[in-house]
Amino acid sequence: MEGRGRTQTHVRVTTVSGGVKKVRRDVVTTEEPLEMRVEAGGVSKRVAVTMRTPGHDFELAAGFLFSEGIIKGIDDVATLGYCVGNDGTPQEYNVVSVDLRAPNLPTFAGSERNFDVSSACGVCGKESLDQIERRGIARVTSSLSVPADLITALPDKLRAAQRVFSGTGGLHAAGLFDAEGNLIALREDVGRHNAVDKLIGQQLLEGKLPLSERIMLVSGRTSFEIAQKVAAAGAPILAAVSAPSSLAIDVADRFGLTLIGFLRGDSFNIYTGGHRILSASEETGVARNGRTGAHPQDQGDNRGD
Repeated sequence: MEGRGRTQTHVRVTTVSGGVKKVRRDVVTTEEPLEMRVEAGGVSKRVAVTMRTPGHDFELAAGFLFSEGIIKGIDDVATLGYCVGNDGTPQEYNVVSVDLRAPNLPTFAGSERNFDVSSACGVCGKESLDQIERRGIARVTSSLSVPADLITALPDKLRAAQRVFSGTGGLHAAGLFDAEGNLIALREDVGRHNAVDKLIGQQLLEGKLPLSERIMLVSGRTSFEIAQKVAAAGAPILAAVSAPSSLAIDVADRFGLTLIGFLRGDSFNIYTGGHRILSASEETGVARNGRTGAHPQDQGDNRGD
């Protein structure tokens, strides 16, 4: 795990139970800023600042740069490292510098976007679906299909592997599974989108993109940012334990993702790409307007964290 930051921080907390106060030590999830820079031709540019849980910072930077279209693949990266001043000052573990092989800095396709991000809402500002296509993200093509009971088994596997969550209860997770439902990799972070970037970055650095035979599971809800990152990585199935946003559904529909929400117990909703999910009767829902969704009686208050 890169850096020296800790994923957990010890704090003193006062608990109240039955009207009685008690002081004890506790652990909470660590949250610190990470600045990401790119360098080429002797020029350095700050790309983004995100609030994250320390650890796997190089993967986070690589995954962010890839999913945002700033780099096209691992061959674009010469080195990744923490920032060190020219005067020999110590490494700054909250600044990651990515040295590109190109002679000059790239023209940022999303330069009109505000890349200051937070752990809560991902990249601020919305990029249209047409802008995503202009960045070169293509529709996902994959013959992957899996039974419904494989999907319903994934959340328990993800939770069982969440080492930091078990200690603090304050982290999101992104897990990558193969076609048999085996957990391939897991990353945790205070931000949902950071966990996804770390996971994509790990696969990028290992030369395993695109993820055409993989299933991505995220805790919490699915936003536009998460859907477009998964589309960029080429994973055909994106599942979440909570609700998707309307724009996440639009991204999934445009780029050929199977989007699953409210994955809880033995049930879930399919919002797009229902052909990849096979039930015992081969019926995954009611097709409407080219999309496959849950039956009307299964649709409730689609609000969630």
